[in-house]
Amino acid sequence: MLLPFQKIVGSEEETTEVAAEFSQQLKTGDVVCLNGNLGSGKTFFVKSVCKEFLIDTTSSPSFAIVNEYNGRQKITHFDFYRLKRVGELHDIGFDEYLSEMDSIVFIEWANMFEEVLPKKYYTVEISQIDETTRQININKHE
Repeated sequence: MLLPFQKIVGSEEETTEVAAEFSQQLKTGDVVCLNGNLGSGKTFFVKSVCKEFLIDTTSSPSFAIVNEYNGRQKITHFDFYRLKRVGELHDIGFDEYLSEMDSIVFIEWANMFEEVLPKKYYTVEISQIDETTRQININKHE
């Protein structure tokens, strides 16, 4: 996948194909920030990437804030949506998760607390065009 990447998808199957292709370039220590409106498909995208690493037990971490999954690769999955202040991230040890470098980290609603993001990360922006159509933009920030 060449970055920056942009594609309009019209089905969950097409989203899964994009996620599978994107997963091929991910490695331990990478951080992937996902942004998009509620219901745009952020969690579905993460679940689709996780399947490529033989992880079938993913769920939205909206209430738990963070979930960890183990498969062919360890995945740490954050959701910033319900957080009210950056201090809550420090309370759960967010910095330690990033510094451990033993997993791929996904962060939904990452734009809510951009000040805690590392210098290097991927962004996956998902825009809902209609009920089934999405535009997916993927970039790498270094």
